[in-house]
Amino acid sequence: MCAILRRRPFYISHSLLTLLIKPFRSTNFIFLSPLKKISIFSAEQYLEGLMSEEAYESPSDSVKPEELEMKLPPRFDETLYNKGRRFFWRFCFGFGSVMIPGLVAIFSVPTILQVLVCSRRSSSKYTAFKRYISTFLHVKSWLSHDLKPGSLSWQSLYAVRSRHIKNGRATRLKKQGTVSQRDLALTMFGTIGLGILKPDRFGIRQEEPEDWEAFNHFWKVIGYMLGMEDRYNMCRKNVQETREVCRLILERVYTPCLENVPEYFEHMARVMMDGMWAVNGGMEAGSLMYVTKNLNDVPGYVLTEAERIVLQTKLKEKLAGKHEDTGVDASTLIEKSSLHETAREPRLLYLRNYDRLDTAPEYKKLSYAAKYKLTLSSMMTAFYKTSVGRILLNWYYITVLYLSEYFPYVAFFLYGIKNSYVKIFKDSPLGDIQPKTNMEYNAPQPPEPWYRAILAFW
Repeated sequence: MCAILRRRPFYISHSLLTLLIKPFRSTNFIFLSPLKKISIFSAEQYLEGLMSEEAYESPSDSVKPEELEMKLPPRFDETLYNKGRRFFWRFCFGFGSVMIPGLVAIFSVPTILQVLVCSRRSSSKYTAFKRYISTFLHVKSWLSHDLKPGSLSWQSLYAVRSRHIKNGRATRLKKQGTVSQRDLALTMFGTIGLGILKPDRFGIRQEEPEDWEAFNHFWKVIGYMLGMEDRYNMCRKNVQETREVCRLILERVYTPCLENVPEYFEHMARVMMDGMWAVNGGMEAGSLMYVTKNLNDVPGYVLTEAERIVLQTKLKEKLAGKHEDTGVDASTLIEKSSLHETAREPRLLYLRNYDRLDTAPEYKKLSYAAKYKLTLSSMMTAFYKTSVGRILLNWYYITVLYLSEYFPYVAFFLYGIKNSYVKIFKDSPLGDIQPKTNMEYNAPQPPEPWYRAILAFW
């Protein structure tokens, strides 16, 4: 067919072109002539490349910090970029709510966690407070200012990229991993992935044509500015492709990683949540850990009746007629991890434990305060889906960001006035606390004093 087409030029109708392309949709490229090729995106091929050894060994940048030069991507669309910024601020509370469980999930990726532990800048409540408030303020600067040389967002992106280079070099010298292209892409998923995949869970919806396309373009540009190569950038040429990539990353990276978390995950995640409590009183470790695993489809962490029914159906299929007292390994209900996993004892799920939502073992382990926070979170999400709720909760989110930057009054009492202010262009302080093992956090805890339980309800 290709030989015939090359003999003499003629016009090809759309229907004929469709017939020519259809048999080859499983391939990466279709050659219609020696001069033209049509690329067919494959999320599977993208993930295969991202999980390759080359993606991990490729650093975030191959230059020294002093040699770093920033430039806009070749296909930068300023109008679309700014529209993506406006979309964020119309739903800033929802998108902000995406980042918290996304950040918790990031700690479950072994290579990312290794770098964070090695850096010693987020292993205590205070250092975690300084580091992650700084992170949120950096993101705020990208969304609040035009992306032009010399602007605050440009300076912020330069500072973050420079730190990635320095941290990557330091960890490689210590043989404790690296800041890789793969980890940059997985971190981007933690920042926005759950919002793209499950916008209804956060009360986010498109209001103007191309809102999601603009949001996708914004983060594609941010990825480029932070040093991500196009082949590893999680944000693809359109939001449909990005959503498919996010689905695979969730299924093959985050779900299995959160089912079998690496050592020190519990410590690093909990000190982050405890540290952030100084500016957001809604942070509660137990409930946020539960929500994070629920959002990332970890078996057994159910919040709705529909999720309970689906889980029981899967358990019945796995039992295949066996007695219901037979346990089902949770790892058999999910995809195999694309990353290296450490061996561990299987977590068994029993059919009878999911006859009701409140009998789910993981839910029963939660404290009264955690269950209250789960209820409050569900109520706030429902309220946010209303016009009045969106206005009020967006205002609340903006107020929290403002206080975090200019008047972190709760932190004043915890860390002192001078130590509470966060400067985004200054490195976070080092800490000397050795992270606790997961076993220490998972061991049976003494009953919580009644006064602490009551105080957690504020």
